[in-house]
Amino acid sequence: QAGGDLLMGIGDDCAVVRRDESRAWLLTMDTLIESVHFDCAFHPPDKLGRKAVSVNVSDIAAMGGAPAFVLLSVGLPPGFDQGWFTSFADGIASACNQYGCLLVGGDTVASPQGITLTLTLIGEADTNNVVYRHGALPGDDIWISGSLGYAAAGLELLRRKLEPTNPAFAPLREKHLDPTARVMLGRQLAQSGLVHAMMDLSDGLATDLAHLCKRSGVGGRVVAADLPGLATLSPAAKLTGNDPVQWAISGGEDYELLFTAAPRHREQILAIGRACNLTLTPVGTIEPGAGVVLIRQSEDGRVVEQAVAYQ
Repeated sequence: QAGGDLLMGIGDDCAVVRRDESRAWLLTMDTLIESVHFDCAFHPPDKLGRKAVSVNVSDIAAMGGAPAFVLLSVGLPPGFDQGWFTSFADGIASACNQYGCLLVGGDTVASPQGITLTLTLIGEADTNNVVYRHGALPGDDIWISGSLGYAAAGLELLRRKLEPTNPAFAPLREKHLDPTARVMLGRQLAQSGLVHAMMDLSDGLATDLAHLCKRSGVGGRVVAADLPGLATLSPAAKLTGNDPVQWAISGGEDYELLFTAAPRHREQILAIGRACNLTLTPVGTIEPGAGVVLIRQSEDGRVVEQAVAYQ
């Protein structure tokens, strides 16, 4: 719960702590465990280092902040490869340089088995510009940056070693291996004052939108045909026997931004996307009620409403 200098505790992308009269610290932490969150058999160590930073920076971006400092704790198993760790550290440094944050400390410990990575990110933002998960209003457009489902598709291709040299699948694999946090977009949206609620997409659109809706006391309707990236997903879905819409709605690890804004601001929102060289797509509507409903067309042409997340 918030109180005193704690402006937001558990329940959002970051904890928000008052820094001074006009600024706030944003604090977040994430852990990646080998064989649970990454597979060293196909995840290059430099890209794993970059991803470890990016997934935390994404939380800062989701609240409209700028990343500042990084703390890193690494658990390494007996007989670990020193070359692997050097490459991993290079990836950490590369991502910190990209996002403008500084690695200021951490810890290295022995792990009984497998690699464990924990990062703490400290960011900052103008207190009045921090965007929270609550605040979505009935009638708001539901917006998505970039495309959905690529990371889930890429992970499936990597796990099954399918067509590793096919250039059409490279964006899917890279989305899993080396995602990009949308820092500039998050800051531009926050500074615009147009966004009512925002968060990053880590667990999949259905689950994350349900979190946002629950915090805001509303429900959401998503139109399957409007989900961005389905055409690119379709060849991989056909190859692996998956549903591209399912990847897009529940695949996870997209690390795009999910936000809501009034329909009258669509042109301004689109202009912000263009300024950030990103495609922004309205995919549904915030409504009174609870939970998330997916609207899609059946094979016989009927419009079907499917509950995809509850609150």
